Amino acid sequence: MNDSHDNPQRASAPQACDAPAGAVRRPVERWREGAVRHVDDHVAEEVPVAFVYNDVPFAVMMATPADLEDFARGFALSEGIVASPGDVAIERIEQFIEGTEIRLRIPEARAEALALRRRSMSGRSGCGVCGSELLEAALRYPAPVTTDVRVAPEALSRALRALRDAQSIAALTGATHAAGWASLDGTLRLAREDVGRHNALDKLIGALHAEGFDPAAGFLVVTSRASYEMAMKAASVGIALMAAISAPTALAISLADRAHLTLIGFARDDGHAVYTHAQRLLPPSADAPTAMRPGRTQAP
Repeated sequence: MNDSHDNPQRASAPQACDAPAGAVRRPVERWREGAVRHVDDHVAEEVPVAFVYNDVPFAVMMATPADLEDFARGFALSEGIVASPGDVAIERIEQFIEGTEIRLRIPEARAEALALRRRSMSGRSGCGVCGSELLEAALRYPAPVTTDVRVAPEALSRALRALRDAQSIAALTGATHAAGWASLDGTLRLAREDVGRHNALDKLIGALHAEGFDPAAGFLVVTSRASYEMAMKAASVGIALMAAISAPTALAISLADRAHLTLIGFARDDGHAVYTHAQRLLPPSADAPTAMRPGRTQAP
């Protein structure tokens, strides 16, 4: 990372006009059925993104360079760096040969608390607990979610289908995760993508606040496994229900139970598995397809 701003070296990666932000074209040798073809292929971008708070570097994340303002706001909120969206201001986003730097301004009291937290961390990158030197610093338990939303299986299935259609980068590259937020009827309101599942969720959280949506008024669908950090980030911003297409971890289940988060895994069109706080999931309607009714879920 280039920390000097006196003579910065700026660079921009080549990007085709027909690709969404976060995807580029690169040459590839494609081997199929004994034949070799030289073609251009879409691949996902992955670059270092540095967060600098009040002129002090804090973290470098490997991320897809799209929706970076959403990423910066969502990361600050989900990591507990600030308590509300109004506490963080993005001063500027700068591109360098080494990657992207996002400079933010937060209240001085928050900056002082962040400095203390930073001293207990080393070599941090990629995820919210990497580099933590103490167990108590590695695990954060958010306050219990108090929202009592109710979600029908049909709404969950509708949101999952919409999330598949909303993944423009994944459709081209097959290399990104997505996080989506739906209203209680299953209408997908927002979706964000990234090579990192945590980053996609942070981008979504930032976008929710930027667009004026209340995270507690809907539910979350993600295309990844439900790890501890995904559950922690969801609960920390007041989301009451998270559905993942893959499996949860034992620690994620423990946190979700403690945080009163409804945690769903193996979410598919034909069913799902509810691991915690199942009271928020409504029974299927009488005219719902049989495949959508509980008891028919098979983990892949």
